Amino acid sequence: MIDLDEMKQLVAFADLGTLSKVAEEFHISTPSITRAMQHLEQYFGVPLFTRSKNKIELNETGRLAVDHARKLLSEAEEAVLQVRAFDQRQHTIVVKSCAPAPLWELLPKLSTQKPGMMVSSAICQNDEVLSAWQDGLCDVAILPFPIDGAKPFMQENLFVCVPEDHELTKHKSLTFADINGFNFLLRTELGFWDSLCREKMPSSRFLVQTDVSVFDELVRASSLPCFTTDYGQLQDGYPDRINIPLTDNEAHVTFYLVRKPNKRR
Repeated sequence: MIDLDEMKQLVAFADLGTLSKVAEEFHISTPSITRAMQHLEQYFGVPLFTRSKNKIELNETGRLAVDHARKLLSEAEEAVLQVRAFDQRQHTIVVKSCAPAPLWELLPKLSTQKPGMMVSSAICQNDEVLSAWQDGLCDVAILPFPIDGAKPFMQENLFVCVPEDHELTKHKSLTFADINGFNFLLRTELGFWDSLCREKMPSSRFLVQTDVSVFDELVRASSLPCFTTDYGQLQDGYPDRINIPLTDNEAHVTFYLVRKPNKRR
């Protein structure tokens, strides 16, 4: 059977040029490297080197062997990575959600129900969540519309969050048409909410902030409106702002959850 360590040493010889440098690289003696190269020649059944009194070089066959050794080592490394990734997937629950609030609700429950499992979650656009589910790349998918096997999970409603002296506070409710053209603070990783707002408000500009703490500071210091939800209000808590509900159908969402059969530890 071919020895991968010897193949690594063969490739190293091609890269470094001398047996002594290979020996130094692998922290073994030069005679050990010499024996390894001889063993490879025995395995292949052909000479791989041209030898002279003080020099050893790869011949044409040896150079071909090096090319194949590189491929073999790459495939072996890939095999190890895939096996490890497969094993990790057996101990990981992968969740893809179209919005953050369902994760806030779901992840603590998963951690309690499956204490021996890791949970990996991501907020994605609807098509990404659906594609991941259909391709078997996630164990739980959360979408704002039903698919086969999905069940209603939770509801969320969108609000405009404005300072108390903002002109929009004269309204008890709003529509996307009412706020189209106003500039908004917007947090990243909102999933489909982000796409929905941009689609419904083509005349608006959005100041996007990735850092949650910086976003909160901007909300408290700025006169720009932002968005929140009935669920998000429990998380954000901006006492000097007023939350005005949006009445568009799209602003009232039922999230649906679909999951694969339970993984066992």
